[in-house]
Amino acid sequence: MKIKLLVLFIFFASDSLLISCGNKTPEAPKAPPPTAVNIYQVKKETAIYFDSYPATVAALNQVDLRAQVTGYITGIYFKDGEHVSKGQKLYDIDRQQYQANYDQAIANLNVARSALEKAQQDADRYNELLKQDAIAKQIVDHAATDLQSAKMQVAAAKANAARIESELKYSSIYAPFDGTIGISQMKMGALVTANQTLLNTVSSNDPMAVDIEVGQKEIPRFTQLFSHPAKETDSVFTLQLPDNSIYTNIGNISLIDRAIDPQTGTIKTRLIFPNKNNLLRSGLNCNVRVKNNNSENLFLLAPFKAVVEQMGEYFVFVVNDSSKVSQRKIQLGSKLNDKIIVKDGLIEGEKIVVDGVQKLRDGSTVLLAPAKGK
Repeated sequence: MKIKLLVLFIFFASDSLLISCGNKTPEAPKAPPPTAVNIYQVKKETAIYFDSYPATVAALNQVDLRAQVTGYITGIYFKDGEHVSKGQKLYDIDRQQYQANYDQAIANLNVARSALEKAQQDADRYNELLKQDAIAKQIVDHAATDLQSAKMQVAAAKANAARIESELKYSSIYAPFDGTIGISQMKMGALVTANQTLLNTVSSNDPMAVDIEVGQKEIPRFTQLFSHPAKETDSVFTLQLPDNSIYTNIGNISLIDRAIDPQTGTIKTRLIFPNKNNLLRSGLNCNVRVKNNNSENLFLLAPFKAVVEQMGEYFVFVVNDSSKVSQRKIQLGSKLNDKIIVKDGLIEGEKIVVDGVQKLRDGSTVLLAPAKGK
């Protein structure tokens, strides 16, 4: 009996405990406190900045020197990498052999001319005798045939002499213009083959061309710059070299290509830069800086530290009237000291978070510090 009462007591006690636990309401999680931030009110300002374009330096004139005759190199008349002048002899290829061939061809031509002269004299004499009926017509006909054959032999000898004269001419290679010659690909005594063997390359070095690719939306801007070139002292076009230094000489647009590349949507634009100190070399990769200094254009500026980068895209936190932030995607332009141009995504007068962006999420509540409108 006592055992039954004890079990009954434990059952009612546990049931009461469950009822009391079931009626207890869980406490709601406390909202995080507002994040203290500084804000900036974006506005339009006048700015001078440089747009940067990847560029490649190229020679205005560049020629690959190839052998046009077959033979052994018998003369090299320059030092690798030196400056050469137009018309300067650079290589000889079996010059003596081709000179001997030419001399023989001229001798053969002279022999043919002598034979022609004799044939002409015979024909003239036989024709006079024929008028006097003092010679057979067959002999006159044979003399005429010999004369025609002699003329053809002279023509053939002339053609052969001209061909060998061309070979003699091509056996010596001369600089096509003033410029710098590279490292010789062939040494003394090497065998070269006509129209195949590359001997060297000559390129001009002052001025130098610098090529960039311009988006089709920027064609009107560059066409305007091309039509109205800047003054010699105006640094609209400058070069940033691979070591990030700025090239001392300024350039101008030389040409804009005839057509847009349909695959990239860009058009090639060529600039010309002086190169008195020979600092620019063909194939050098650098950046062309194009100054945008139109004082009539106002640009929307924002502090660079307010920008958050995520997977190659850029965002800012915009503060609304209820002290909550929303993450906004923006398009950026050039950086100006501690600020950056905002091309799209913001409106003048909007407030963005400057400090404490790492602690924010979309919809976070912030505690505003005094607005900075500088």
